Amino acid sequence: MAPDIGYFSLFLASILTSNILLANFLGMCSFISISKDINSSNGLGMAVTLVLTITAGVNWAILQLLQSLGIVYLRFIVFIIVIAAVVQMLEMIIDRISPRLYMSLGIFLPLITVNCAILGVSLFMEIRSYSFLQSIVYGFGSGLGWWLAIMALAAIRKKTEKAPIPAGLQGAGITMITIGFMAMAFIGFSGMLQVQ
Repeated sequence: MAPDIGYFSLFLASILTSNILLANFLGMCSFISISKDINSSNGLGMAVTLVLTITAGVNWAILQLLQSLGIVYLRFIVFIIVIAAVVQMLEMIIDRISPRLYMSLGIFLPLITVNCAILGVSLFMEIRSYSFLQSIVYGFGSGLGWWLAIMALAAIRKKTEKAPIPAGLQGAGITMITIGFMAMAFIGFSGMLQVQ
C-alpha cells in the first residue's frame, strides 16, 4: 500500500530534505569529479534527472511484475539492466545531439549506470512502497535535487578557484568542506518537510 504523502510534499522533500546526494550521500563520485565545470555539471545533472525519472517508473512496473511472478529476488539484476539500457540510449542521444557535451562528460556518462544514486532511488521506491506516480515524482525530484546540488557545487568551486585558501585546504580539502556545509544547509530544511 502506497504511503499517504502528497505529490508536492514528496517532490519538495526529494529535492531538499531527503536529497539523494546530500542527505544519503549516494552518487558522490561523479558529483565531485564533474563539478569542476559548470557546463559539464549542467549536462550531467540533466542526464541524471532524466535517467532517474525514467528508471523509477520502469523499475516500479518491473517490480510489480516480479512480485506477481514470485521472483522478487531478481529485482537487483533487473533494476541494473534497466538502468544500463536507459543510460546507453541516453549516451547515444547525447553523442548525436551534443558531441561537445558528450566529450566533456567523458567516462562519467556511462558511469551513470553504476551511480549508486540511480539504484538507490529504485530501492527507496520499493522500500517505501510508493505507487507508480509517487515513484515518478520521487525519481524526478531526486534528479532535480542531484542537479541542484552539482550546479551549486560547480558554482562554489568556480568562486573558490580565485579565493585565498590556505595551501593545505586547496583542491579536495575545500571541496569536501563545501559539500559538508551544503549537506547541512539542505538538511536544515528537515523541519519543514520529510519523507518517511
